[in-house]
Formats: sequence, C-alpha cells, structure tokens
Amino acid sequence: MRVKSHIPNMFTLFNLSLGVLSIINILAENYFLAALLILLAALMDRFDGKLARKFDAESDLGKELDSLCDLISFGVAPAILIWASHLINYGVIGMAIIILFPIAGAYRLARYNVTEFEGVYMGIPITVSGGIVALVNLYSMNYNTSTYFLIFMMMFLSYSMVSQKIKLKKR
Repeated sequence: MRVKSHIPNMFTLFNLSLGVLSIINILAENYFLAALLILLAALMDRFDGKLARKFDAESDLGKELDSLCDLISFGVAPAILIWASHLINYGVIGMAIIILFPIAGAYRLARYNVTEFEGVYMGIPITVSGGIVALVNLYSMNYNTSTYFLIFMMMFLSYSMVSQKIKLKKR
C-alpha cells in the first residue's frame, strides 16, 4: 500500500529526468530528440496527477515537486531548445526573449500553487506552452519557419502563461 503513494512522484521525477536529458541533447545539438523528450515529459506529467488522484496520494510535497520539475521540463528545456536551434545569433535580444519564457512559467506555477483551484486554469499551463514550443521546433526542422514567428510565439506564450484573461477548463 505504501508503494502506491510513491508512484505519482516517480512519474514526476521521470518527467524531470526527461527534461534534463532534453537539455543534454540540446547541448549535443540533437534538437529532434530534445523536442521528443519534452513531449514525452508532458506525457509523464499527464499521468502523475491522474495517478495521485487514483491512489489517493495527493500531497503538498507532490504538488511542489511537480511544479519544480515542470519548470525544468517545460520552461527551461523548451527555451534553451529554441535559443540553441534558432535564436543563438540574436544576442541580448534573443536571450531576453528566452529568459522571459521560464520566468513567466515560474510565476504561473507559483500562482497556481497558492491559489484555490476551481476547475479553471488562469493562463495557459506551462506544460502546454512547453509542448507547443517542442512541436513548433519539430515542425521548423522540416519546414522553413520565420525567426520572427518564433520570437512572437515565445513572447505570446510567455504572456499567455501569466494572463488572467485566458481561462481554460480542466479536462
């Protein structure tokens, strides 16, 4: 019975491991695998919450751990991916755009952890934003994607994570 309560956190830590592996692959310039690892981390993130509810293992520790892991897998890794694959030559402006993404994600996660959840997300979840970045990066590997589009996308997603005007029902 006790093992069941640790299963959701194992999925959460697997999510983190995939995020770190994604960053390692970015450093090795293997952007395709890095993007796939971010998407696989999103799948693990989907299961950890479901398993916590199923096994009645929800806890404050699990919630905080999930947020910390999500920040790496869906904030830091996607930002580094876009920077390394597309924005590395844009200097300080490229860095500022990329730094904004995990900052917005961290703020969104912190706000989510301290507010009462009523079935509606305020702003786009960081998992969704990071997944979009990974998918767009995969697309851009096969099709010419405007760097200006990628800059706009990163800024829009950053804004969307912290916006209180954007509301999404939990499914």
